[in-house]
Amino acid sequence: MRLCSVNLPRSVDMALMDISVIPLDGGRSSYSGFVAELQAILEESGCRYCLNDMATTVEGPAQKLFELALMLHEHSFRAGGKRVYTVMKIDDRRDRNVTLGEKVDSVMRKVDSGGQ
Repeated sequence: MRLCSVNLPRSVDMALMDISVIPLDGGRSSYSGFVAELQAILEESGCRYCLNDMATTVEGPAQKLFELALMLHEHSFRAGGKRVYTVMKIDDRRDRNVTLGEKVDSVMRKVDSGGQ
């Protein structure tokens, strides 16, 4: 099961952000508890998001995504961490709206039609 909040309403001027936040101190072998804490922050943000195996994809206005990325990054420091590694990618189209899941849907339609 993937944790998604895709039932939230969509609005205009949306961008997509793929983000991974990894605390580098503490010698952990599993980060699922930390990721669960980040999901709570995402839930409070009001942005649509979907957790996947390697990151979380978030939909929202670009400015809000940058602010949210900083909140997620700073969470580890607020919890006493000393070093955090954050990887963020943003797809911000200005010629049309993009939505969470749209890219996957496009690929799946092509797969279903034999790559056409």
